[in-house]
Amino acid sequence: MSARLRGALSAALIALACLLAPCATLAGWSVYALADTGRYVAAVAPLADDPDVRDAAADTLGAGFAGIVDEVTAGPVNGTVRLFVRDAARSFTRTEAFHEGWDEANRTVHAAVLRALRDHAAAGHPVTVDLAPVTERVRDRLAEDHVPFARRIPVRHTAVTLLTAPEADRLREGYRMLDVAALWLPLAAVVFAVGGIAVAARRRRALAAAGLGTALGGALLALAVVLGRRLTVAELPGPVDGPAAGAVYDALTETLRTVSWVLVALGLTVALAAWLTGRHRRPRRRSPEQPVTGPAPPRPTRTGP
Repeated sequence: MSARLRGALSAALIALACLLAPCATLAGWSVYALADTGRYVAAVAPLADDPDVRDAAADTLGAGFAGIVDEVTAGPVNGTVRLFVRDAARSFTRTEAFHEGWDEANRTVHAAVLRALRDHAAAGHPVTVDLAPVTERVRDRLAEDHVPFARRIPVRHTAVTLLTAPEADRLREGYRMLDVAALWLPLAAVVFAVGGIAVAARRRRALAAAGLGTALGGALLALAVVLGRRLTVAELPGPVDGPAAGAVYDALTETLRTVSWVLVALGLTVALAAWLTGRHRRPRRRSPEQPVTGPAPPRPTRTGP
């Protein structure tokens, strides 16, 4: 194989490896980090202390409780009562009961969605969840803390729709593709990179190119996370729009951002190491003015008569 053909084949394989590296990272994050209920709950647990999230939760809880009061009193409550309900909801978001309810609700919702995505027999059905056990647990915790009227909080078994049937079907197909990609894309990226370096005529230069390509892929992935935040938060509907949604997005993508910068650092390190080793091993060129000296000819020896 000629040197030109080897160079072209090496460049193509390395380019494919660098292209697959961020895609493999994204697929692996989706399957092994985002789709793990324990990691998901651990990632969003600190958000219970985020002011924006607490304000959004207080507004939602206050509106729901005001609706319950409206039903009990058979009429809308006045502004003073609504103000009291809102202040009480904000105070509740600073209690341990809210933290426990936050974790339990996220665990219940995430498990329901994940179970629906993995169950192909659920095709054509919406994803629903019953939050009554979470409400009951929060109510019992408030009663243990001697909160007035805590026992009167109603526990309603209502199926809350998380995803409609078409949305669930689309996500199920996408999750199946990600599950396959998370296994094969990293393997393909490694095989292409090793093959591109192996067939290269100048392997040290190919190794440096692979490192720079990996760093570029990591930087593009980090940029995609930033752009995805803007697009995701901007497209969310009314009550979940705003800083609270941004805080949730940041918590979920923290691992992805870290891995992106790890790719950048690893790629630059490999490229720098390849460049330094090539520079130190380069043979020294002889100066054209310096005469070439060879071994001295043997001196003639005198022989006696």
